[in-house]
Amino acid sequence: MSVVNPAAIKAFAQSRLSRTKTDKVDSELIARFTVAQGPPTWTPLPAEVRELQALVRRLESLVEMRMMEENRLSSTITVDTVRQSVEEHLAYLSEQIKRTEKLIRNYINSHPTLKRQSQLLDSIPGIAETTAALLLSEITDINQHRSARQVAAYAGLVPRERQSGSSVRGRTRLSKIGNARLRRALYFPAITAIRCSPFFQSWAKGLQERGKMSVICAVMRKLLHLAYGVLKTGKPFDPEWAKIA
Repeated sequence: MSVVNPAAIKAFAQSRLSRTKTDKVDSELIARFTVAQGPPTWTPLPAEVRELQALVRRLESLVEMRMMEENRLSSTITVDTVRQSVEEHLAYLSEQIKRTEKLIRNYINSHPTLKRQSQLLDSIPGIAETTAALLLSEITDINQHRSARQVAAYAGLVPRERQSGSSVRGRTRLSKIGNARLRRALYFPAITAIRCSPFFQSWAKGLQERGKMSVICAVMRKLLHLAYGVLKTGKPFDPEWAKIA
């Protein structure tokens, strides 16, 4: 059994000029796609990764709910009982967020491999334990990726050029075809790294001087490259090594 992005099968159908959509036609199309593309066999996540992923995604949902309630509270609420209800819900959500963060921390500390990997990720400027936990839950098996660029592509953090002949020269942008959770998780760590890390400050300055694409996006991609490097080698972040990573 294989798990395939539905967009890939849709593109395959378009390439064959398929105009009919029925269960029978779709089944034949998926079979033809499988024969032509040979997608890899799906293997279930290890139990420890599945549980970590569930905890991290629950934390993500709680944070999103708290943000929504904070937005409601900052708007004009004229009814006191409604305001009180929102405030009580905010207090509850904050309590649940702290509880879930503790559960994630304890879970990682109780699994030696995850604990070691979290420590390696924490050595990278800008990445703290929350981001490390999300990276470990979304990059589920570092060995299935052959290179750092492949991991960046999985997160949708590789540049997509738009150029054809001499007349079409669009701006280079991120592909954004990939794991949106990874992209969201790396945004604020990238800002922190630029603000606080001499290594990233120097690296970002070089990008600006060369007129490269968005510095924040480039730093997000660099963070993911470094994450791949420390997990693959089992060695913590080293600024000298990272210059060529």
